[in-house]
This record gives sequence, structure tokens and C-alpha cells, in this order.
Amino acid sequence: MKTKNLKLFKNGIFSIFLSTFLLISCQSDGTDIDENGFQLDEASATEQAEIDNISESVVAIIEDVYYNEENQTAAKGVDDKNKFIPECAIITKEITNKTKKITIDFGDGCVTRNENIVSGKINMEYNYIISELSVSIDYAFDNFYFNRKKIEGTINKIRIRFNENGNPEATINKNIKIIWEDETFVTVDEERIREWIQGVGSGAWGDNVFLITGKGTITRKDGITRTATIIEPLRREMSCRFIVSGNTKIESGGKSIMLDYGNGECDDLVIATINGKEVEIHLSKIKR
Repeated sequence: MKTKNLKLFKNGIFSIFLSTFLLISCQSDGTDIDENGFQLDEASATEQAEIDNISESVVAIIEDVYYNEENQTAAKGVDDKNKFIPECAIITKEITNKTKKITIDFGDGCVTRNENIVSGKINMEYNYIISELSVSIDYAFDNFYFNRKKIEGTINKIRIRFNENGNPEATINKNIKIIWEDETFVTVDEERIREWIQGVGSGAWGDNVFLITGKGTITRKDGITRTATIIEPLRREMSCRFIVSGNTKIESGGKSIMLDYGNGECDDLVIATINGKEVEIHLSKIKR
């Protein structure tokens, strides 16, 4: 009897040891598990990199339309090939004494100057806040797709002409849903500050550069949430399809992942640091 009990005890100890070993091995293999059992892994990093790129690309579109609408003098005489919004987009306006409404209709498919494919409509409406020398703009999406991902929800942008650095700046609050072709989705609730640091007033899109800061909450289809905080400002150069530099930190349940967007080169590479291990993510190769 004692021999049998001793054997059972040894088997139990071995099982615990094996389970612990497998857990440590999993975490050492580029996976970090939060207190709720949610894995902060390469898939999480890839998803966040996509979200950052999609989100900033959509904001670039709406910012360009607003700027060209309100700065007709700068836009006048600029060749169509030097305008960011492609000729295939149809822009309609409805102007009253108090508001201006604009619809950007990309039809069944348009290719932007930096080679993103968009379709559907973006509706925008704005009012001037004279006392604050700013303008508040509301955006809504109507069957809108960005590179086959459907975008739903709303964005509010408060734009000032000059910040403390003398540059145009926008405070952007997003409450959007991004839906992939496989029907997975996330909701994005965040605030970002977007400073226009180069190319102001040139009338051409290719020399425009922005720095983005901010923080938000990402909620997945399964209800799991995480925060995404920009640690080093993201640099967006309009001549490139992708964010070229900056860092975003993902956190969930006390665990974290760092995303590094590079040193300024125009490429699709993002380096994710997961539990001390570096993983390469190529945005142009993501399929789902």
C-alpha cells in the first residue's frame, strides 16, 4: 500500500512539474499570458499593428479632404496627380448658414495615391468654434471598406490652426469597429493627437508628415480588452503606405508587448517584443 501511495505521489509531482515546464516553455516561445488566460502573442501584436495602420490611413483621408476644402487657394492649381484623394472619389457638399456637410463617395473601389484600396462612403459634418479658433468635425462611415476591412462607427476631430509649435493639430476621438473578412472584429475607443509637422501649405500630399500620440482601448470579438499607448510618437509620411517610426505599447492584465515601427524607412516591417523575444511582422503579408 505504501509503495502504491508513493508511486501515486511521485506521479502527481511529475505531472505538476510537466505542466509548469510546458507553461514556462510556452511563455518563453514568444507568448505572454495575462491573469485571465488571454495570450499576448504574435497574433495580438499583428492585430494591433494593423489597427494602427488602418486607423491612421483613414484619418489621413479625412484630414486631406478637410484641408483641401478649407484651403482652396492652396489647392487651386495643384495638378490632380499631386492631390491625395484620387479622381475616382466623388465629393458632394451641402452648405447652410451653420454647418457644412460633405460626402466622399469612393464607389465600388478607389486606389489612393499611396496604393490603399477604399470603397463606400465617408460622411462629414462640421461647425466652427469661433471663440476657440477651432473647428469640430464629425465623421461617419457608410458601407466603407479599407483594404477589404469594413470600418463602422464615428470619429470626432477638433482641429486647431496652430499649436504651441506653430503647427496645425487635431485631437481625434475614435469610436470605430474594424471587421476583417473572416468576421473577426475589434472596437477601438481612443483619443489621439495628430500634429502636422511638414508640408503645411504646399498643396501637394507627398511632402506631408504627421506625428501622432495618444492612448486607447481595444475590445476584441470575444470581449477581451487591452490598452494601446503610444510611447514614442508615430511618424506618418503621406508618401508611404505605412507608419515609418514610433512605438506602441500593448497592455492586458499586467502583461505587455512593445511594437517598434522602425527608424524612418518606408517599409511594412514592425518589430514586436514579446516576453523578451523579437518577432518580425510584415503588414503587407497579413491575410485573414
